[in-house]
Amino acid sequence: QVQLVESGGGLVQAGGSLRLSCAASGNIFSFNAMGWYRQTPGKQRELAATITSAGSTNYADSVKGRFTISRDNVKNTVYLQMNSLKPEDTAVYYCNLEKELLPGIRHDYWGRGTQVTVSS
Repeated sequence: QVQLVESGGGLVQAGGSLRLSCAASGNIFSFNAMGWYRQTPGKQRELAATITSAGSTNYADSVKGRFTISRDNVKNTVYLQMNSLKPEDTAVYYCNLEKELLPGIRHDYWGRGTQVTVSS
């Protein structure tokens, strides 16, 4: 079992910055990747950024150059540094962990989400 707890969301002006944190606990052995996804009402949840267990990163084109995902392996925490925020970034941000339960059998764990609101 894996538990993910997000924090760091809030209200910020356009051009400002926020840093999201996701603390992972439980059995996180043999995870493939962790990441941040975001969702607005009426839209599908979309990828913002991911980082693999090996440290490789991937970003959505819409956030590339503005967001940075990182990990603290000692604290089992993933961060999303969000700079130059735009109103279009407003969403609920969810932490994700993709775990290999058995060889070839993967499962996604999700946090409850944290609201990010960017004002004009």
